[in-house]
Amino acid sequence: MNTNNNSETSPTIRSWRFWLPLAFQTALIVAIPAQAILVHLTGKTAILQTIPVDPYDLLRGYSQTLSYDISRQQTLEKLPGWKELDREKRNSLNLYVILEAPKEQTSSDRPKPWKPIAVSTSRPVDLPKNQVALKGRLRYGTVTYGLESYYFPENQREQFNKDISQAQTGVERSQGKPLPFVVEVKVDSQGNSVPVSLWVRDRKYRF
Repeated sequence: MNTNNNSETSPTIRSWRFWLPLAFQTALIVAIPAQAILVHLTGKTAILQTIPVDPYDLLRGYSQTLSYDISRQQTLEKLPGWKELDREKRNSLNLYVILEAPKEQTSSDRPKPWKPIAVSTSRPVDLPKNQVALKGRLRYGTVTYGLESYYFPENQREQFNKDISQAQTGVERSQGKPLPFVVEVKVDSQGNSVPVSLWVRDRKYRF
């Protein structure tokens, strides 16, 4: 009698062993874009300054890769809070970079980048309206924020390439150096962020 019961329930157990991991993986896949949408809808707008890049290395297939001024340890180690970071963990450390909006905006349409003013390993709370805390991960002197790779539609690529060429290889180069870009992002109260748009010269590209 017990043998028959085991044989009857065995297929059900095998079915759950297959469907449960699959359902869990599906939930994770769905949750990631859902979180990004929520950050986009509820997050606060901030502007990040990129590091000047070689235009010939910027585009790789359909994706673009950017680094930011706040991606460099040389920038962050000058800020309040850096010396308090655990020296033994600086090769792999989660942190928050506090950014502050510029007091004045220029007359041009291109927005001014927000200024980094402090770093912390704990999430700052009760920040003023003109500040955000951006969550990143420091690894071997470089901080990543999940804002480094972008994909552009095919119909924007030709104009995008043209603007990059004019901004970084032509007469608009500043003192012989490629001009940096600025990126508009949304940052939620937990420090999570998503890219919104990229400014090349005075042209705005939405992601």
